[in-house]
Amino acid sequence: MDTMFTAFAVLLFAAVIFMVEGAWMWWSTSHGRGARRIARRLDLMAGRNEGGERISILKQRRYATSPALDHWLRGIPRMAALDRLLLQAGMRWQVGQFLAGSAGLLAAALFALPILAMPWLPSAMLLAGAAGAPYGMLLRARAIRLKKIEEQLPEAADFLARALRAGHSFANVLKMVGDEIPDPIGSEFKATYEEINYGAPMNEALQNLAARIPLTDLRYFVLAVLIQRESGGNLAELLGNVSRLTRARLKLHGQVRVLSAEGRMSAWILGLLPLVMLAIMSVTNYQYVSVLWTDPAGINLLWTAGGAMVLGSFWMRGLVRIRV
Repeated sequence: MDTMFTAFAVLLFAAVIFMVEGAWMWWSTSHGRGARRIARRLDLMAGRNEGGERISILKQRRYATSPALDHWLRGIPRMAALDRLLLQAGMRWQVGQFLAGSAGLLAAALFALPILAMPWLPSAMLLAGAAGAPYGMLLRARAIRLKKIEEQLPEAADFLARALRAGHSFANVLKMVGDEIPDPIGSEFKATYEEINYGAPMNEALQNLAARIPLTDLRYFVLAVLIQRESGGNLAELLGNVSRLTRARLKLHGQVRVLSAEGRMSAWILGLLPLVMLAIMSVTNYQYVSVLWTDPAGINLLWTAGGAMVLGSFWMRGLVRIRV
């Protein structure tokens, strides 16, 4: 009798322990802190949160290596636009590195001013050049890269059309374009495929591609694919039409550039000739030309001439720049 009572007590104690443990596990998995955190992240990813925010499953670009500096830079409104420019230019720099380089160049110019002992007008031009040179180089690199992507886009569209006719899926075709066509457009299509492969929706990945490459022809390409996914149709034929339209536009753009080459050359000569002559006269006869920045009348003439040159440059740029 004592043995049976002891066994019953042990089994009852074990049952109570297991029941308490099961209740605790149920509570922690359904109502605990970890469960609430997971549910909140799922609601954010599904777009069911109150604020309407939607988080991305993709890794975000960092503005700086230091977490504190990255958090501080993200609070500045224009840093997102600068990061987008760096991404479109194909540079591996972070926003913090670019700003540090720009500040270093400006500091070097400020340090060189007392050593060079130049007049105030060349000093101001030197400071303006040091402050704007990094951004000018960034915009130049972006324009070169976007132009190369625009030239590669018809080939990529034809490749996509041929691969779709061969029976490949659209996601696999994006990977094939990324592997077969050289950079920069190959890496962009490969990044789009990786986004889709990681779980991002097709529409969102294509919209990210259009945001990374702000070209009109690429937006036509993305819109054609998105419309085809909604309404159906022959995507291969549609991409072939996009390729022909892009090639025709590039051909017309080349003809316009040839016809406007004389005007552009005239604009460069008329814009640089006064500066070149000023530099030559400063070397050959400095006393004669220094009146322009030592005499009040000469300073007024310099400001008038500079304003006329800037106005004429913009006017001639508007004449020879024809958008196709």
